[in-house]
This record gives sequence, structure tokens and C-alpha cells, in this order.
Amino acid sequence: MPFASNLGRAFDAIVRRQPERPALIYAADGARVSYAELDALAARVAAGLQGRGLRRGDVVALFNDKSPTAYATLLACLRLGLPYANLDPDSPWERVRRILDTCRPALVANAFPDLAFAAELAAARPGACVPLQELPAATEAHVDLDAVAAGTPAYIMFTSGSTGLPKGAVMSHANVLWFVAWARERFAIGADEVFTGANPAYFDNSVFDFYGALFSGAALAPFTAAQVREPRELVRLVDAAGCTSWFSVPSLLVYLLTTRALGAADFAAVRRIVFGGEGFPKPRLKQLFDLFGARARLENVYGPTECTCICSAQAIGADDFADMRSLAPLGRLAQNFDYEILPLDAADPDFGELFLRGPQVGLGYYGDPARTAQSFVQNPRHARYADIGYRTGDLVRRDARGWLHFAGRADFQIKHMGYRIELEEVEAALNSLPTVRECAAVYERLGDGLGQILAFAATTAPATPAQLLEAAARLLPQYMMPRRLTLMDALPKNANGKIDRPALLAGAAAH
Repeated sequence: MPFASNLGRAFDAIVRRQPERPALIYAADGARVSYAELDALAARVAAGLQGRGLRRGDVVALFNDKSPTAYATLLACLRLGLPYANLDPDSPWERVRRILDTCRPALVANAFPDLAFAAELAAARPGACVPLQELPAATEAHVDLDAVAAGTPAYIMFTSGSTGLPKGAVMSHANVLWFVAWARERFAIGADEVFTGANPAYFDNSVFDFYGALFSGAALAPFTAAQVREPRELVRLVDAAGCTSWFSVPSLLVYLLTTRALGAADFAAVRRIVFGGEGFPKPRLKQLFDLFGARARLENVYGPTECTCICSAQAIGADDFADMRSLAPLGRLAQNFDYEILPLDAADPDFGELFLRGPQVGLGYYGDPARTAQSFVQNPRHARYADIGYRTGDLVRRDARGWLHFAGRADFQIKHMGYRIELEEVEAALNSLPTVRECAAVYERLGDGLGQILAFAATTAPATPAQLLEAAARLLPQYMMPRRLTLMDALPKNANGKIDRPALLAGAAAH
């Protein structure tokens, strides 16, 4: 194995090599936390976790505020073999409850004193909920760093589920170590780098921020949700921290461009702009390229949550703008992956569903063997030996160079503001309401790479769209809420008797 035996040992090696270098940089107040300081805090948190009786394999859930204690808690969990799950503090309680019922954490650490559902959380996990800042013990723990096997789960990342229940993708220490080794080489990450931490901790892109920086010896500059919402302040903080590497969804970069918060004089030290999680509209991408292409490398990355964040990276060049209609190519996959294209038509073997194999393919979905068996399957090309991979549901086309191009989905999954959303989960929330007889959710693509979720419903009793949406908001996070709900006597059907979603979308576009 070309790296340490587990993530705890990998981080320890970096601390020993560069104890005084900054690990965390907080640009708003100029605070810096060295690797030695973060390591010592992680040892105290590990002692606190041990003192609370946690044992290897126990799940720790966090409402993470990106403070030094929050990052130290993640490191402590990795040292002790405790899989962690960062959760969204702004999700509705009912959705959080479903996640907790799935992963059944032994401890819930909350960094937000004003958490809206604090009372419900305490009642659901009695004795297991603690303020995050109370985790560090007075003394450091002495942990056997070699006791955690490479195949031990490192974290659980919850994403939207087609059954209406969120699903938790499980990544092992080995999965993440392979990812770090690839990222360090592919992006030439050095100890002088400062990564932006603009992605929410519960969002898949944060894996690149946290592991790409701190497990390569670079520094991480975390930004809060409030700071990210202020475009000019965010750009100012990026420069104040001396950030060299940016990573976000394209929609955040589009937001900075459209608000004119980002100009040629900004991102002064940034030499790498990485984006992924959704398509980047070519006109806006060219605007970004014209601003920074001469002094920074722009990288389009792709990767499912189930495969440790990123499985391809393609540098953007001037030639990519010859066709302004298409999306930037995915290019070739990382060396950590092999793949198959499962064709929809045998006559066109270069177009179909992408099937991924390799050491970054995760362990499955936590506590959900049925959905694991549906997506993590034997290579359909043969049955000669065990060869498990992940069916992405993403449709791709392979060109004459062997590059892959994203071509849509084989199901109803969408990417909205960078979030992976199963429209069936939106429909499940609406269908759970007692007055809804039938419903459908569709995604309408707008100009400039934006889009909106639209819902349609027929009811058994009088109700207004506002009433139905208010009820659905108790089940769905804000980013999954329909922009508009239209009431109908009956939803249109196709020849097979199924809801005709293209007809609904066409009708919405006509209005």
C-alpha cells in the first residue's frame, strides 16, 4: 500500500514532519492553528470520546461549525475508528430524525446553541447529545494509531434517496487514502498551499477541502455559511487568507461573477480553481477563464459521493470554448479507477451508464443492505470472480480520444445548486401529505446554468399550494423545496398510464 495504514497514522506523519506550519487559517480574525496545536486538540477530544465510553465502530454525528474543535473532532474520530457523519443544521427535524434512525449515533456533537430542533434532538437521543465545545478532555489520549484497519469506515455522507429516505454513503480509511494520494499527485499539492473551505461540512465537496489540505500538509481556510452568502466579503477573505486553491460548485462561482464580486484583481494568490458537482454553463465559464486562465489552472472535476468525492479532473483550455453549447468534458478518469460503459443500445457501445471500479469505490450505504445491493454490484461484463463496482446512474459518451462527456441521468436524479437530489424524495414528501392523491416533481432548466424544481399535485380535499409546501418543508431541506407547486384536477399520463413528466415540463415552460 503506497501510503500509511490508516488516516490517523497519515495525519501523525504530517504533524511530525511540520508541527509548526499552519493547519487552519481563519481570515476574519487572523487566527491560525498549527498542525501541532490541532493534533494536541484532537488528542484531547479523543480522550473525551473515550471517557464517554465510545468504542471502535460507534458512529459520531456532528453539527459542524468549522471551528478548530470541530476539525479536531473529525481527526479524533479517525484515530479511534469512529465513523463520523456531518449533518446539516438547517435541515428540517423530520429529515434529521430519519438520518439519526439510520446511523444511530452513539454521540451527537452540536456546535450550534440556537439549533432549531435542539429539544427534539435531545429527546430522540437521550444522554447522547453534547455541545461540541465540551468534547475536549483536560488531558490528551494515548491512542494506538495502528489499531484501526484500512478497511474501517472513516465517514458517512448522507445524500438524497429515491425512496424518500436519505442514504448514507460509507467511505473507508483506505478509500480516502487512495483519494488523497491521487489528489496530491494530480494537483501537485504542496505544504505552502492554502485551500478554501467554502463548502458546507455536510456536503461531499468538503472531502476535498478537509482531506486534500490537511492530509497533504497544506493549510485550510474555513469559511462559515454566513461568510459564503456575502460575495464581496467571501472574495476579500479568500485573499486575506492567501488562498492558493479554490473548490466549489459552479453555481457559487457564477454567483460571484453575476454579483460582480469577482474581478481580475481578486483571487490574487489563487493558482488553481477547481469546480464540480454540476455543469458549468460555457458563457460563464469563459468569463472565469478570461479573468484567471492566464495565471490559474481551471479544473473541471467529477465524482459520485459513493466514490470518495472525485474520480476525474480535466484542465480547461481555450479549445474548450470552440463549442459554447456543450459542457466541459470529464476527460479521462483518475488512475484509481477503471470503468465500463453499460450501453443503452448495443449498437452504440460508447454511450450509456457509467460503472466505476477501483479502490475509491466505497463500502455501500450505512444500515441499508437493499439499496447497497442495487448500486454496488458485480461487474456485469463477467462472473468469473468477485468484481464489485458502483452503478453511477450517470450517462456518459466516450469520444475518439477516450475522453468521457456527461450526457444526463438514467433516472430522476438532478444536480441543483451543487446538491445531488432525487426528485423521488421530493415526491415522497408530497405524497406523505394526507390530501395529496398524486404528484410529480420535475426540474426546469433556466438560462445561465440555473434551474428550479417544480411540483404538480392533485388533491382529495381543498388545499392551497402554500399549505402543501409549508407541510412539505417539515420533511425537506430548503435546497430541495419546489420553487412552485401547481394544483391540477389530474396529472397527465402517457401511453403506459404513467405520469407524463415531459408534458408537465413543457406546460411549465409555456407559462
